Amino acid sequence: MTSVTDDLPLAADFPKATAEDWRKLVDGVLKGAPFEKLVGKTYDGLKIDPLYPRAKGVAPVMGRPAAAPWQIMQRVDHPDAAAANAQALTDLENGATGLALVFAGGSGAHGFGLEPSADAVAKVLKDVHLDAGIGLELQIGPQSRMAAIHVAEYVKGKGIDPAACDIRFGLDPLAAGAVWGHSPYTWDEIVPAVTGAIKGLAALGFKGPFASADGRVIHDAGGSEAQELAFVLACSVAYLRAIESTGIPLEAAQGMVYARLAADADQFLTMAKFRALRLLWARIETACGLAPKPLFIAADTAWRMLTQRDPYVNMLRATMATFAAGLAGANAITVLPHTLALGLPDPFARRVARNTQLLLLEESNLAKVSDPAAGAGGIETLTAQLCDAAWTLFQESEKAGGAFAALQQGLFQSKVAAARKAREANIAKRRDVLTGASEFPNLHESETAVLKATPVALAPYGEQKYKFDALPPIRLAEPFEALRDKSDAALKARGARPKVFLANLGTPADFTARATFAKSFFEAGGIQALDSEGFADPAQLAAAFKASGAELACLCSSDKVYAEQAEAAAKALQTAGSRHIYLAGRPTEAEAALRTAGVAGFVFAGGDALATLQDAYRRMELP
Repeated sequence: MTSVTDDLPLAADFPKATAEDWRKLVDGVLKGAPFEKLVGKTYDGLKIDPLYPRAKGVAPVMGRPAAAPWQIMQRVDHPDAAAANAQALTDLENGATGLALVFAGGSGAHGFGLEPSADAVAKVLKDVHLDAGIGLELQIGPQSRMAAIHVAEYVKGKGIDPAACDIRFGLDPLAAGAVWGHSPYTWDEIVPAVTGAIKGLAALGFKGPFASADGRVIHDAGGSEAQELAFVLACSVAYLRAIESTGIPLEAAQGMVYARLAADADQFLTMAKFRALRLLWARIETACGLAPKPLFIAADTAWRMLTQRDPYVNMLRATMATFAAGLAGANAITVLPHTLALGLPDPFARRVARNTQLLLLEESNLAKVSDPAAGAGGIETLTAQLCDAAWTLFQESEKAGGAFAALQQGLFQSKVAAARKAREANIAKRRDVLTGASEFPNLHESETAVLKATPVALAPYGEQKYKFDALPPIRLAEPFEALRDKSDAALKARGARPKVFLANLGTPADFTARATFAKSFFEAGGIQALDSEGFADPAQLAAAFKASGAELACLCSSDKVYAEQAEAAAKALQTAGSRHIYLAGRPTEAEAALRTAGVAGFVFAGGDALATLQDAYRRMELP
């Protein structure tokens, strides 16, 4: 039996495809429209072309060791320490390889978190074998800063060798100040406290890292990828300088700092962001005269992308975010449970968060290839663009005097505010889609289970002596969720949701497309859409509207049918008592006549859906 080793030239009989050939085909489809319609743009203003050639002469970006899996971190944030311990042990028994201990008052606590006492720490870590390769990450704030000391004391008290533990202590006063918008101390006063804790932990034998540069602060507040990267660079350099100022050599300080980034459902931008941070950190190391070593990067799936409505879609978002962060070389990933925006996650939500990672690692084998994006033209270009944009902003913060001074001057906050405003406008217009919230809503979804727990109450931390603009976390779906809450309140008080009657004109072929659009449009704001058969007789339409009990009406059909029937239909609906009449479609040259007939608003793709829905509630006189 002979073996065939020659490659089969399957494409040899076909002419080689060129960019020019592709462009000719595209121009034919565009039919005179500008090619720029196909060029996307990020919130940093970076262009994303529709097609890229292969990037040549590039090397993989080094992250995790080759074929090594990332740490599967499970969030532990139950305020009851005994319950948190039971959760942690279950997580470790079922596939988690690390625990993210989220203490009350931390930047990512989101209303819950562990009590930062020695007793609570001992209860949470009971029967957790910290010297058995388990990763431990502390998410703390100034109010819970003593938790780091309590963890160290617990390790020593158990007779465990600190050097055998993999603990990231998460000291990060800059993140807390950025979220709060104030600090009781100047940076010069903060440095001795932070470096004193680091030196003390290192002296006990812990290998660290100790200080965290947390980009989630920027991401949670609505900022852009370059802004998040620049903030991480500014904070990490601030901590490096602080550690070096105590006499610790830079070579040792190099491993005492790590980074946290948010991973969201934008796969390519997330991958480019993680890759860019490694390249930027290597640039900083080189500038410090250090031999570059891969930075430890922890990832959290993004808080701002979570929705309270149709929360099961959050599973899909988390899967995309984990996929992107894992492929881009994250060392540890924490998946926020899909119900976290509703409350404390139950065992099912925790299991799904854990299994999201297990499936990607054990079944999809994502960790087996190092930096698979290397050479991909689009991601390489995005990575390079993010490096340039983030470095420029980082240099601005350095000129301002460093991370703390930049916060005092509002450097980061002003840029985040601009990005957030643009993002919120696109959410309102549904250009950025939040499935289940702004698009494809489900008004009949069942209640999602969460655990009941009383959050830990912490005393305020210091005086607000040094104030600056805050960067509080947001969720992008909140404006639409507020309208859904109004709908729920109306249902509870009146026994019915606010309604809009879909006044369909003509045949199903005429009205189905726009009626489907209008249903999703109005129900995204909690206004129940009542469908109807197609009408040709205005009197029958008016009678059907009256019988529906709706206060609003929306005409739905084709432009051709609108030209023939819309004016008469609008007049009939107005006579029948509709508070407000909409038309599904963009205004045309007939707008003036339609408005005269009673059409008061138009709903269409790209319009400000949020403003239209908010106005609808005002017209229905609902609070």
